[in-house]
Amino acid sequence: MTYSGAVKVGGPADVHELSALIISKVAVGPMENNAYLLRCRATGEQLLIDAAHGAATLLTLIGDDGIASVVTTHRHGDHWGALAEVVAATGARTYAGRYDAEGIPVATDVAVEDGDTIRVGEIALRAVHLVGHTPGSIALVYDDPFGHPHVFTGDCLFPGGPGRTGGPVEFASLMDGLETKIFGTLPDEAWIYPGHGNDSTLGAERPHLAEWRARGW
Repeated sequence: MTYSGAVKVGGPADVHELSALIISKVAVGPMENNAYLLRCRATGEQLLIDAAHGAATLLTLIGDDGIASVVTTHRHGDHWGALAEVVAATGARTYAGRYDAEGIPVATDVAVEDGDTIRVGEIALRAVHLVGHTPGSIALVYDDPFGHPHVFTGDCLFPGGPGRTGGPVEFASLMDGLETKIFGTLPDEAWIYPGHGNDSTLGAERPHLAEWRARGW
């Protein structure tokens, strides 16, 4: 089956099969959050991005192999609602951006800085610190050696624009970060996996950067 990235709460996972990595996407909770399970093909090790809600759903997705780690993209409660239950059930190591860790009521084992590498088996994910949606939001970039990059953006970037911010200063900061660290370094083919809703590509969003700046959100 061709991966589309379109998922619904209560529905099946959509699975994106790459050469070295398998990405399973599910929607959970009343805010229709996306959670992503990454599995290294070479080792079978797994990592979860955002234990947002619905621990039973996430643990079923994880399966008997468990997870080595769980990354929380930012401090907003709809992105860590099932974190305590998932960690208790799996013993996973927890990661979050250094400047958001204090706002997550589950202990962060590894406070992530801009440019840090998070590994799942033989797969390396590069953390990108983006300030504006929250002080410590992180995106994760998988630079696939067999294809184009894949970017897990949390709530910092969606199809149609950046994530919500608290005002013009925060909006400008988020746009600066996106333009410099994401659009400025990655190709149009880079696939975007957001914290809610459907996926996109940088190429589909890039023509609208000036429009987003002008409208202020």
